[in-house]
Amino acid sequence: MKRCDALLAQVTERLRRASVAQPRLDARLLLAHGLSVEAGWVFCHPEHRLNAEEEARIWGLVERRERREPVSRIVGHREFWSLPFKLSAATLDPRPDTETLVDAVLAHCAKTGQTTPSLLDLGTGSGCILLALLSELPGACGLGVDLSPEAAQMAAKNAEMLGLGPRARFVCGDWGTALTGAFDVISANPPYIPDAEIETLEPEVAYFDPRAALAGGGDGLSCYRALAPDARRLLKAGGLIA
Repeated sequence: MKRCDALLAQVTERLRRASVAQPRLDARLLLAHGLSVEAGWVFCHPEHRLNAEEEARIWGLVERRERREPVSRIVGHREFWSLPFKLSAATLDPRPDTETLVDAVLAHCAKTGQTTPSLLDLGTGSGCILLALLSELPGACGLGVDLSPEAAQMAAKNAEMLGLGPRARFVCGDWGTALTGAFDVISANPPYIPDAEIETLEPEVAYFDPRAALAGGGDGLSCYRALAPDARRLLKAGGLIA
């Protein structure tokens, strides 16, 4: 029976050889997932001895990471805005830098004194942007739209998991084409990568994020051109497009 610290060292080395960017961090997360414990537990219990079943399960996870499947895909969730979001094959893996969009919307609401804004999130994916905003704006309500029915369903599940379901609705649609009404804030993080460049991205992105969430056409701007007319039409006077 192998000690936890010894297995952590072995997994770290395997991931380093596979050119994984953060081998020790990923090794710790995979061990924690394989043992059904929090990540910090792995460091606090180096003496824990794994049985054969636990070790085999962890090596199975390691093999997936060696093929450059992201840890978030392996464990099935990603933290965004300090909130957990479940993922599926139809949803983009949320990026930490997307939190700047949440910051921008919150700053706008603070500046304008809006405490009950109506929010529209186009291309919502996992729902991370809209749900992060709703978590900070308890008087707000929002609508998320995604072309993928599977993505819209996953966003709705995330809303329920986070206790935000009553204030969030998710529908399948082509940007804002079928929508009417007006919103105080419209957020969107559309695909912006030129089609020809997708294969040059890191394997974690190129092979595991849904292509529809990456491909921005020949120049990377096709989705922006598609959603801009709807965004203008659906935005209230003095509102924000972020």
